[in-house]
Amino acid sequence: MSTTLDLSATSRVPFTRLVAVELRKARDTRAGFWLLAGILAIVVVVLGILVGLTLGYTDPVALGDYVAVAAYLMSFLLPFLAIMLVTSEWSQRSALVTFSLEPRRSRVVLAKLGAALLLTVANLIAALVVGLVCTLVCELAQPDLTSWRLGAGDVAGFLVTQSLAMVGGFAIATLLLNTPASIVLFVVYRFVLPGVFAALSALSDWFGSLAPWLDFQAAQGDIYEWELSGAEAWGHLLTSGALWLALPLAVGLWRVLRAEVK
Repeated sequence: MSTTLDLSATSRVPFTRLVAVELRKARDTRAGFWLLAGILAIVVVVLGILVGLTLGYTDPVALGDYVAVAAYLMSFLLPFLAIMLVTSEWSQRSALVTFSLEPRRSRVVLAKLGAALLLTVANLIAALVVGLVCTLVCELAQPDLTSWRLGAGDVAGFLVTQSLAMVGGFAIATLLLNTPASIVLFVVYRFVLPGVFAALSALSDWFGSLAPWLDFQAAQGDIYEWELSGAEAWGHLLTSGALWLALPLAVGLWRVLRAEVK
């Protein structure tokens, strides 16, 4: 006599627990731990050198300068965490376990995205802390040349641009589901493609007028200053963002939700 296991009364896994699990995955793996440690080490070393140069040449400096440098450095490596959050399970063939424990794949993907954005906030807080320490050192050494100026718009600009970079890495990861390929494609998208657009714009006036609508990295320039200069700037941002962010993310999510799990 066969019996059927009834799980209808079983409560589903809370979404906050899924996010917490993904956050733990980001630091529990050897690659994730050393990537986080490497990001922090690079920021500390570079800002330490910057403080030394500032004090050596007695240059004026502001808190916003240190935070901007720290946030910029983090934006290079931080999206790799989002990539590994998505691809590690597919590369290590542990996705079957994950989707067995939580069959609703959409919740798992959203939890990974939520964890990636929380890591972005945490890294920005770390940048603020490092910037405060550097500014305090300069304040003690040269108070007349040190300013604690840091606008709320600057912090918001850092957060938005870093979040967009994180989501960009996340979108590429869902599209390829392979760690090395996703990292290579992200590097090309983030650092090589803007140079290609600039070179083609210099060679062709026609492409120069088209490039602002295609270059998502350049379209984010005004966000750093927390202002978009008119409707055309918004058009550049939304059009290029739809091409390089929304479209890959939509296709990638469709693939993750339908891909065969092995």
